[in-house]
Amino acid sequence: MRERTRLEEGIGRYRALEQGYHDAVGLIDMAEEEGDAEMVAEGGQVLADIRDQAAKAQLESLLSGEADANDCYLEVNAGAGGTEAQDWAEMLLRMYVRWAERRGYKVDWLEESPGEEAGIKSATVTIKGHNAYGWLKAESGVHRLVRISPFDSQARRHTSFASVAVSPVVDESFEITIEDKDLKVDTYRASGAGGQHVNRTDSAVRITHMPSGIVTQCQNDRSQHRNRANAMAMLKARLYEMELKKREAEAQAMEDAKSDIGWGHQIRSYVLQPYQMVKDLRTGVERGNAQGVLDGDLDPYLEAALAAKVFAGTEDADATTA
Repeated sequence: MRERTRLEEGIGRYRALEQGYHDAVGLIDMAEEEGDAEMVAEGGQVLADIRDQAAKAQLESLLSGEADANDCYLEVNAGAGGTEAQDWAEMLLRMYVRWAERRGYKVDWLEESPGEEAGIKSATVTIKGHNAYGWLKAESGVHRLVRISPFDSQARRHTSFASVAVSPVVDESFEITIEDKDLKVDTYRASGAGGQHVNRTDSAVRITHMPSGIVTQCQNDRSQHRNRANAMAMLKARLYEMELKKREAEAQAMEDAKSDIGWGHQIRSYVLQPYQMVKDLRTGVERGNAQGVLDGDLDPYLEAALAAKVFAGTEDADATTA
């Protein structure tokens, strides 16, 4: 039913664009016969809007990877720097939540570790919606913020870092073997004063997968059993993501984004002072509306990352043919 709904939506969008195009052309033809310049301009604007919608639909049609259509887990971790980095991590998480809400996606909190004075040390959420993983997978990496610190009494400029990791949610039909002997399971009481997103009881669960070093945790439910099940589902997703990236690397379709998560390998810079600018260091997309981006206006960056991937794939294919 999900696949049928996806196909119906795609066909419906195509037919709407096609009908809109024919209506606009008919309007322009009629306006030209009547010498109505204002109506011609109106039809031209409709055509321009249809062109933009078609370009966006074309980009979305390129989200055809094995897991692109899936929901995703998004994890944010503060870098070194204490309160500064923890506040930045919370700002970054809020940006993705706002982006998801704009698209009509649902966000569920799975884990949140509050900062010592402000912000968060880490948080994991599930973003549920068609193509959530396809849109966000390129966001894995380090994000850098430059601003006048609100926590510095001397109002000095600070640079903060936070890392983002995105992995697809996989259904139970996906087969992957996880040996009990490879797992270290800890239960704990979540730290902090409490909040609206997570449960503050001692039923929180942390699972460490020893061979890969992957750590997942969940604390949003009062049931330790359900928290463990959620943490295992996240672990399964992370292992699945590793396998996907391994296949992609072997096919030279894209680089393994996980390997680039290090404080010297930021993918995007957000500057709030002395000027406002958000620049993606991979695609070169740059915008001066930093506050708008932090409020969830991420589509230009996500679209550029997807287009760059497709363009790179086309170049590789041409080079192979040559």
